[in-house]
Amino acid sequence: MDFAERTEIFAQGLNISTAPYVHPGTGQAQTPNDQLVSSGRHTLRRINGTALVIAALFATVGALAYPVWSYADRSGTGQANLAAGTVSTRWGPLTASDRDLIVRVRLAGLWELPAGQQALERPVSKAFKETADHLIVGHTDLDKRVRIVAAQLGVELPNQPNPQQQGWLQELSAASGKEYEYKFANLLRSAHGKIFPAIGAVRNSTRNTLVRQLASDTNQTVLDHITMLEKTGSVDFDAIANDTAAAATASPTGPPAPVPGSTAASAPPAEATGDVQVSSSPSPGSLGRSTRAGRIPRTRTTCCSSGIAPGPAAAAAGRRPGIGPAEPQMFL
Repeated sequence: MDFAERTEIFAQGLNISTAPYVHPGTGQAQTPNDQLVSSGRHTLRRINGTALVIAALFATVGALAYPVWSYADRSGTGQANLAAGTVSTRWGPLTASDRDLIVRVRLAGLWELPAGQQALERPVSKAFKETADHLIVGHTDLDKRVRIVAAQLGVELPNQPNPQQQGWLQELSAASGKEYEYKFANLLRSAHGKIFPAIGAVRNSTRNTLVRQLASDTNQTVLDHITMLEKTGSVDFDAIANDTAAAATASPTGPPAPVPGSTAASAPPAEATGDVQVSSSPSPGSLGRSTRAGRIPRTRTTCCSSGIAPGPAAAAAGRRPGIGPAEPQMFL
């Protein structure tokens, strides 16, 4: 092969890189520039698709994380919750929880008074008659107090039991004999027992003096009614324990369980330090100081600045037992 032939082949070799390229899918000829543009477009599509996926992932994570930060971890959330729905009164701030207590005390009387009246009319044992008496006396007094408090604070009260309470009254009306006694004792005992935490929470946190007084009266009536219901001998404590365990949200803490049959060492008495002079007496209770039929002595008192005579509480202070607010879905 001479020089001319080699030169021609070399030239043809150079032209190979510039020869049109036929796309196998479309059958159209493409120059190298066309191929470069097409390749770039494919690369951009891949980049854009990846970017969209990443952006979607970040958006999802952000949407899930924001509520957690906004409410659980952000400082000041508790104060914001406290301020929500709070109004100012001359007796102190009135919160949503305060208003709930007022309404639920009223609701308690709207169903427990009829329940007590019904028990007095049924052929039940003496223990049930006495319990019914406590229900009627306690809620008649407390209903008077709650209506005064509600009027002073501008809280609207219901005039009928709620649907759940109406259902309880219907259950009692349909029962008779031992079944009636069982339902009476356990419906009322369960309702009273479940409101203790709510009463304590409101009594502890309220800044309103009227609500604080009402919570104190309410708490004592609940305890009085629980005591009377348990004296009937018909309370199913196993059922109450099972219901409580089913509703629990946290494991109980405390010392380890004792070994069966073992006896713990006697603990020394808790005593105040120093030379302390006291004049008050222990509240009537478990050490043989209970009054007849579990009643707390009544004492006539003068009206306080709120217009409500502080009901009999202890023998010295004279505050009478009260009943308290129910938690959601469970009323006295």
